[in-house]
Amino acid sequence: MKPKVYVETTVISYLTAWPSRDVVIAGHQQITRDWWQTAADRFELVASELVLNEAAAGDPDAARDRLAALATVTLLDAGDRALDLATQLVESGAIPEKSVEDAVHIAIAVTNGVEFLVTWNCRHIANATMRSQIELACRNAGFEPAIICTPDELMEPENEND
Repeated sequence: MKPKVYVETTVISYLTAWPSRDVVIAGHQQITRDWWQTAADRFELVASELVLNEAAAGDPDAARDRLAALATVTLLDAGDRALDLATQLVESGAIPEKSVEDAVHIAIAVTNGVEFLVTWNCRHIANATMRSQIELACRNAGFEPAIICTPDELMEPENEND
């Protein structure tokens, strides 16, 4: 059985966006495209209605591309347990109050037993200084936290014989 990866909205945005002139963002976009090419072969890709709603916002042409990329991704349920955990993530200070949606992404992944949450949101989700607080809040609520990472951390290992 393939490990599950919750694909947060920033990954889809980087995947489908026009190439950026900013060298760092352009690098993230290319890493995302490279990762996406083999991700479905190695992982069960999942998301949520929240990802769909965020992907559908903004420019209609860009939204269409983002939603097309999500067409084959399985949607997870954001039930009461996820909403309760999101509240706990915010109340514990693991996620700032102004970033409730980030807490909801984490909570949906965690309450559905997803192994990895992949994101380019390094401010509130894939943030090393916040990771221990996020993990503690999840464990205090009775859940094993997902491994939060960026696409480059989930790249297929290179074969040393190549």
